[in-house]
Amino acid sequence: MSDVAAYSVISPTRIPPHAPPAPGQLSAAARAPQKDGQRCTACSMRSICMPQGLTPAELQRIESFIYPSRTIKQGETIYRANDSFQSIYAVRAGSFKTVVMHRDGREQVTGFHLAGDSLGLDGVCSGRHSCDAMALEDSKVCIIPFHLLEAMCREVKVVQQHLHRMMGGEIVRESSQMMLLGTMSAEQRVATFLLNLSDRLRMRGYSPAEFHLRMTREEIGSYLGIKLETVSRMLSKFQRDGLVDTRGKDIRILDHEGLVNV
Repeated sequence: MSDVAAYSVISPTRIPPHAPPAPGQLSAAARAPQKDGQRCTACSMRSICMPQGLTPAELQRIESFIYPSRTIKQGETIYRANDSFQSIYAVRAGSFKTVVMHRDGREQVTGFHLAGDSLGLDGVCSGRHSCDAMALEDSKVCIIPFHLLEAMCREVKVVQQHLHRMMGGEIVRESSQMMLLGTMSAEQRVATFLLNLSDRLRMRGYSPAEFHLRMTREEIGSYLGIKLETVSRMLSKFQRDGLVDTRGKDIRILDHEGLVNV
């Protein structure tokens, strides 16, 4: 599993994506130097979302075509299903959920994405996005025109390898989700979700034992393929068993090994 954090949103609005510059051309905003607080070198998520081993000149080149971080308000989308694929997005701060809509209008959560994660790779295959990507809180993203990234991949091996790892990570995430939905009990699904969230927060320098869940029980259930009542029942069971302490959306893991052994 790879994913976390959400907040229930009503009547979402969509932010039109930036039109990408034509090949070989950069917009004025992209050419303009980023403020120090927005540069990749100053970003706390650099070790997660940027290739390692770039020379200073290569890093400067990447920074030259990444749009400065842009704020996406809670409930806004950066793209919707069937939108033309133009860019990928690095989450600089905040969180997003990706969703697909059933024919009857029901929403299926397919992923939660934290700072350091990427969004938009679902559009590489067909040239159109296959899902909606919605901000679950006020968030920031850096926008990377894909054709410029592709051009750099042809010239800089570590960038190409990083893009391949990102795509490989999407494959692993989807296969893990299939295993979770196909073979695990409801109790195991919720335990796995909490453990995955704990591990992802640890990788980002946050506490792996105490955290605030921004998602609703309903959104967790949608992602895990169970009802919200089942999510609540499992969390209550974990509390009775001394595995976690839950206070609303605040979670404290008391027995990590116990959750692993669920």
